[in-house]
Amino acid sequence: MNKSKQHTEESPTLPARAWRIIVDSLAAAVSGPRLQLAAKAALAAGLAFLVAPLMPGAAAQYPYYAPLGALVAMYENVAGSMRQGVQTLIGLGLGIGLAFLLVSFSDPTPVTVAVVMGLGVLLAGLPRLGAGRDWIPTAALLVLLVGGNNPDDFSFGYLLQMGVGVVVGIAVNILVFPPLHFKAAALSLAELRWALAKQLSDMGEAMREEWPPEHEEWAERSEALAQSARQVRAAVQKADASRQANPRRRLHDHNLDRDYNDLRGLESVTFHIQDMTEVLADVIWDEDAPFVIPLPYSEPLAEALTAVSEVLRSMEDEQPGRQNELIASAKSAVDALAERMASDDVNPNAPSAAESIVLNLHRILRAVAAGQS
Repeated sequence: MNKSKQHTEESPTLPARAWRIIVDSLAAAVSGPRLQLAAKAALAAGLAFLVAPLMPGAAAQYPYYAPLGALVAMYENVAGSMRQGVQTLIGLGLGIGLAFLLVSFSDPTPVTVAVVMGLGVLLAGLPRLGAGRDWIPTAALLVLLVGGNNPDDFSFGYLLQMGVGVVVGIAVNILVFPPLHFKAAALSLAELRWALAKQLSDMGEAMREEWPPEHEEWAERSEALAQSARQVRAAVQKADASRQANPRRRLHDHNLDRDYNDLRGLESVTFHIQDMTEVLADVIWDEDAPFVIPLPYSEPLAEALTAVSEVLRSMEDEQPGRQNELIASAKSAVDALAERMASDDVNPNAPSAAESIVLNLHRILRAVAAGQS
């Protein structure tokens, strides 16, 4: 019954893979959220450069730092924009202070520059500086080399204009359609749920086919399912971050606690389906596997896998009453098979892998039921 897995499909050539990577990268660069961020960054930079000459004193001589501050503060969510802007200004302040400390002892020399860079990198290791850490040595070097004979005016203008740019960037991010990623999180949860349901139904079909089954794509999806679960977690966390300090959240009621609850449940389901995938693939294709699935259990297992698959599909668009019916039906199929296996002794010479699959199906139903409560 076991056979070594045969891979008949040719893998894509290297140029084809490289072209696919380029296309995917370009698609990500011109996606809707990215285009919106680019437009807001352009607007913030233009506004910052417009108000920069109005700054008092020597600061008006350095207007080009205001657009830089606006770009620094432009982030994909409002809270991140505020955090990144403040961290940058703290880093600039530390770098300027470091440069003044050394300038007070000597003029800029190769040794002074080396010392400033070394100390700047050390200070960048301070915890919680975030984006500001990279600006400590940069600010110190600019004060030393660009400030020239008038580091006071340059430092004042540099820090003030960057501050103006940061304020403009944060204001634009707050006032101009601050993004909320609730829909993306909900869509990613739905897509993972559908992928898990398809995996179960494909394994159910494999149980009905003559072994080795003609369709084996399902046996190679284990890592892809795990990667999908990681991407869904990132999407939910991104949605959570997007609502912080976002004035639009009051207009878009969304239960992120429910999303996190669904996410934890789907991560558990993913783990159990991965385990079933590996067990079933070993039984079918690994000649050295010490366990089997007895033939009398093939059809009942197929029915149980399909029933649990229907439960996952129903979580998207079925009414709660229909969902409860499908859950009850799947539970009956799994429990009946478990009771049958407990009383049967169909193959005393080799352990049955069916017990592992049934246990995972039971845990999946338990995770689904917990998610509904």
